[in-house]
This record gives sequence, structure tokens and C-alpha cells, in this order.
Amino acid sequence: MSSTLRQWLSDTIARRFVVAEILTIAVALVLIGIFNQIAGSFSQESLDRSGLLDRVADLTRVIDAAPSAMRQSLSLAASSPSIFIDWYSADSQAAGSLEWMRSAERPVYISKVFPNRVFVTAEPDAHTVIPVGLSNKGSKTLMPYILALKLTDGSWLVFTVVKRLWGLPQGYQWALRILFACIAIAVVSTLAARRFAKPVKQLADGVLQFGMNPMAAPMAERGPREIRQVVRTFNLMQAQIKKFVEYRVMMVAAISHDLRTPLTRLRLRGEFIEDPEQQARLFRDVDEMQTMIDGALAFFRDDAAAEEQTTFDLPQLLLTIVNDYTDQGIHVIYTAPVRGSYHGRPFAIKRAITNLIENAIKYAKDPEIEVKCQADAFQIVVQDRGGGLPADALENVFLPYYRMDRSRNRTTGGVGLGLTVTQSIVHGHGGTISLRNRQGGGLSACVTLPILSATHMTLKSAT
Repeated sequence: MSSTLRQWLSDTIARRFVVAEILTIAVALVLIGIFNQIAGSFSQESLDRSGLLDRVADLTRVIDAAPSAMRQSLSLAASSPSIFIDWYSADSQAAGSLEWMRSAERPVYISKVFPNRVFVTAEPDAHTVIPVGLSNKGSKTLMPYILALKLTDGSWLVFTVVKRLWGLPQGYQWALRILFACIAIAVVSTLAARRFAKPVKQLADGVLQFGMNPMAAPMAERGPREIRQVVRTFNLMQAQIKKFVEYRVMMVAAISHDLRTPLTRLRLRGEFIEDPEQQARLFRDVDEMQTMIDGALAFFRDDAAAEEQTTFDLPQLLLTIVNDYTDQGIHVIYTAPVRGSYHGRPFAIKRAITNLIENAIKYAKDPEIEVKCQADAFQIVVQDRGGGLPADALENVFLPYYRMDRSRNRTTGGVGLGLTVTQSIVHGHGGTISLRNRQGGGLSACVTLPILSATHMTLKSAT
């Protein structure tokens, strides 16, 4: 067996499509077969294609050419268990009833076979009584299938069928075939689409999980061969990213450790400086460098990313932040639902929201937190009343070490990594964060955290 054929016979997207097409045709044929079995005579050829009308036309011409005295006997002789033939003279009661039944609505396929004859047709009806003078031939309904043809001398030749011998018209049969084909396509396509979409959805969930937790376990290789190749490639990329992150953390930790030694020597040598002013400046620079190194180390280590994900009560977690500030004598307005479960890293989210509140307290006033529960996400809005930010700084403040000298200087604390850390945590949960200036002054930070399938919440709001 060639390698190409072996690959095609394996579980591939192309093979799944071919199998789906074969199953569609098979299901359609099975449905048509079931219809032929349970529909009985309705699945047979239509009346205009069954040959019955041609047989009736031939018998009519023969009986019409025969003498009147022989027509009744010929009719009885031509009758069969399935088709009964009767002849009625022009002055009979049956002939009068048939004349009364004549209608302008004539079936097209009968008119083509008998273009120059007057005829009457009737179908089974449980409520209509058969015309006077005619027999229903033991039909279970009051009115059987009847085709009555008027002969040249005014007499009538009546063909009666108790049990239907022909099927539905061609139009109805084609409509049924199309309906069965549509049902087969819908059923098989739905099953095939679910089977196609399942590995793709698993791949998307795995990518999302990796985006929220870079240390997540590799994805299982399932699905068609092409999807397995994508998963295998993604797992290799994930492993390389993990190695790169670990190397980066190790490198930054080594640099931070190596920088502490000369900083310690600088502080020791500063003790020998006799000028108190110069000594204070040196110590201030050393402390600032130490703060920057510690902040950078904490950022690059990304301690929050190593935290295990769990399900917790998000509004209650944010309430603990508010209570902590209340204990410090800082009033923070808090509006949120009573309960709201979320699946993520609680300490990381607490750190991110704390950074936003710290900025509101340091650089503005009247901090507020509002939590909104949406169908697919939590929305956390942290607001303040202050000077706000210039329009060009609303995005730049998320850059590492970005500071605004007019209001964000190191005397108030921080090295410009707070919002960067916050954005990293929010993005790690698959969320978004944006800043905008409030009308009347102040800044509004909106954090949106998507709710995963394992997350549920109670939409009972409280203030």
C-alpha cells in the first residue's frame, strides 16, 4: 500500500468529507426505500406514467365499436379483480347521474389521453354518496375511484377501482425525493459538522487556556491528521515559549542578584562620605535603584502566572480589598452583585485591581469600584475624580516604566510598572482593560474578564 493511500485512509479531513457524502447518499436511499415500503401504492408510478390510461383507451375504443347488445358482456369480460368495468345505456339512471356530475375541472393527463371525449372522474370520499345507479363495488368508502367515459351513442363506460393502483403525481414524488435528500443532508451534515468542529473547538480551548496560563499542560493530540499536526506544532511552540520564559526569569533574577552586590558596596562606601547632603543624595539614588530592580524582578518573574486557577467569588474578593482600605481610613465606594463565581487566579486579580485603586488614591480622589455581571463576562470599573490623563497617554501608561513627570514622579512611589502588571494579569485571563477620561474630571479604568464555561454567577445585584 502506497504512503499516499495510507495517509488518505487515516483519519483526515478529506476522508471525513468523503464519508459524510457517502452517508448522505446512503441515508437518502434508505429513506426512499422506507417510503416505498410503507407508502404502498402511493410509491408506484404516477397515473399518467403507469400505462393504465392507455389500457382504458384501448378498451374504450373496442367497446365503443361493438354493438350495443354486446357492450355489457364485453365490459364484464374485460373486468379484472383490480378494475371493474360497467356499461350504462344513454337512458339509464346512471347515465343521468354522470351527466349531472360533469365538471369543467378536467385533469390534464386524462385530457391528453381522451382529447375528444366527455369524461367524469371521482376519488374516494367518506362523506359523498356514490351517484344513483352506480355501484361502489364493495369499496370501504362511499365513493371509490371512478373514471366514466361517454361513448359516441351517449352511453357511458365506467371504470371503477376499489384499491389504488398508481402512485402520486410526478411533481409530488419529486418533492418527496427532494425532501428525503434534504433530511439526509441535514442529519448527516449536522453529525459531520459536530464531529469536524469538536477537535477545532478543543484546539481553540487549548489556545485560550495557554493564553490564560502559559504553564498549562500540553494539549492532547486528537481529531483528524491535519488537526493533530496543528496541535503537535502548537505544543512544540508552547514548550519553546516556556523555555524562553524560564530562561528570561533566570537571567533577570541573576542580573538582579548581581546588581545587589555593587549597590551594597555603594551604600557602604556612602557611609564614609562626610558631606551629609551628598550622602543623602547617594543613598536616595541607591534606594531608587533598589526599588527599580525589585519591581523589575517581580514583574519578570510574574508570580501571578504560577498561581493555580480556581473558582472563587469575585465580588467578595473585591470586597476584601475595599475592607482593607476601610481599615486604613480610606473610603472606597463599592457597588457589586451579592454573588458571582469566577474561574481564574484570585491573588493575581486582587493585585491588578489593587494597582488601579492605588493609582486612584495617590493621584486623584473619591475612588469607586463597580462590578457588572453580564451574560459572558464580568466588568469591573475603577473610577476616580481628578485631573485625568492626556488623550495620548491613555494607551502609553501601560508601557513598562512609562511615567508622566507632571503628576507621576518617584517621590510618590512606583517605577512605572503598576499598570503594566495589571494589563498583563488581565490579558492572562483573556480579558481587556481600557482607560478613558470621565466627564467632569477623573479617570475610569474598565476591566472586562470573560466567563468560561465552568463559571456561573448569580445576577442578584446589591449596593
